[in-house]
Amino acid sequence: MKKLFSSQDAFELQAVRSELDALSIPYMVKNEFASGAIGELPWQDSQQEVWLVDDTWYARASKVVEALIGRTSDKADMQSDWRCQQCGEENGGAFELCWQCHAGTRPE
Repeated sequence: MKKLFSSQDAFELQAVRSELDALSIPYMVKNEFASGAIGELPWQDSQQEVWLVDDTWYARASKVVEALIGRTSDKADMQSDWRCQQCGEENGGAFELCWQCHAGTRPE
């Protein structure tokens, strides 16, 4: 058995599990029901982990994780603050257009 992935983000973990299920890659989840022990155990010991049952799937499963994490990190980049090129106003990552002048767009 080989550890493939762990995350505190339940949505990230579920996305990995869904992709592995879709590709019929055998895995198991360690600490799936350990969240109730947080406080009694260190968070590192109760964090959910995805383990491959068969190590020969590791190369393919790693590509799945890289593809998913790449997508989520792209989203994180889109959520970072940015400065309007038109008026110079600082905007939150949720804004596509400048909230101040409505003319500036998020720089690429």
